[in-house]
Amino acid sequence: MNQKQMIASYKQTFETEPTHLFFAPGRINLIGEHTDYNGGHVFPAAITFGTYVLMRKREDDVVRFYSENFPKVGVIERRLGDLAFREEDDWANYPKAMLHLLQERTQAITTGIDMWFFGNIPNGAGLSSSASIELATAFGLNVIERLDLEPLELVKLGQRAENEYIGVNSGIMDQFAIGMGKRGHAMLLDCDTLACEYAPIDLDGLSIVIMNTNKRRELADSKYNERRAECETALEQLQRTLSIQSLGDVTPETFKSNVSLLQNETLVKRARHAVYENDRTLQALVALKENRLEDFGRLMNASHVSLRDDYEVTGKELDTLVEAAWANGAIGARMTGAGFGGCAIALVRDEAIDSFRQAVSERYSEEIGYAPTFYVASIGEGAHEMKLGMKEEV
Repeated sequence: MNQKQMIASYKQTFETEPTHLFFAPGRINLIGEHTDYNGGHVFPAAITFGTYVLMRKREDDVVRFYSENFPKVGVIERRLGDLAFREEDDWANYPKAMLHLLQERTQAITTGIDMWFFGNIPNGAGLSSSASIELATAFGLNVIERLDLEPLELVKLGQRAENEYIGVNSGIMDQFAIGMGKRGHAMLLDCDTLACEYAPIDLDGLSIVIMNTNKRRELADSKYNERRAECETALEQLQRTLSIQSLGDVTPETFKSNVSLLQNETLVKRARHAVYENDRTLQALVALKENRLEDFGRLMNASHVSLRDDYEVTGKELDTLVEAAWANGAIGARMTGAGFGGCAIALVRDEAIDSFRQAVSERYSEEIGYAPTFYVASIGEGAHEMKLGMKEEV
């Protein structure tokens, strides 16, 4: 869909011209899964798939939301004083959350706005479409309402939207990667301190292939919150002896020496994943910097095994997809995102991508009963304003 088509749809929907266009990407996480809310490190990157939002301020207090992705839902209309979560508002709860929090934070939003959305992130794929909508909205409102908030504050408000408004107890990785992403770079993020180190991605003849299981995953309904609670319990039990603030403070050696503090095998497994995954993520940064791509791939594989066996968040679809990738030439492959469906990623040699897709698709279709979808990822820019009138396809 190009800008001309987007603007035409906006005009048809709202019977007026948009004044601004904003974009926020989706994200992949190369390694470091379920470490963000455990005070560990993650290694995400913004991608070139994402969410576009056209906006125009109104003179009254009416707020209207429309998504080209959900045309049957139609226009959702609310007033500035009526932005509470409503089940029937479906996808629009994400931009409503940001509008509500920004209004609460600044007291500066006094008139309504028309917002038109279009996203090319596969729904429910685990590439963070919800955080993409949140940050597109936040960056847009920041400009159009002249709020002058720093990007990091918008990122933190995005996390609050998920935690307090939507009710998903997620960490800050998704919003940070989307709000602070840099073209051609991944970022090593310490989720405890928010210290961030950008790492150029030079894959030297390899590409990142996103593999969508095409099994929808609904994060709020998954076992995500349960896993987080289990890690919090494990942390409390370790803190009786260890002076630590988070599982991210624990080294593999310290964990081995103190594993007996944990009262059951489930807590051992959950904490072991958080500790060792954090260590793998730190190793991965060094491997990429030193161009040791085979080692990076091995760390990806070990990450998936830990997510499968210790954290138990993969499931048949993701395991089948990743195992098919391992068997058909991937340098490394792992699930990405919260799990329970969604996507996996694989490092694949450029010349082998077509044969890789075919072989993996055949095996997956045979075992699961329907085909996966493949996307070759490009590492893109974080959330930003786009000039209206550009001609390229979006």
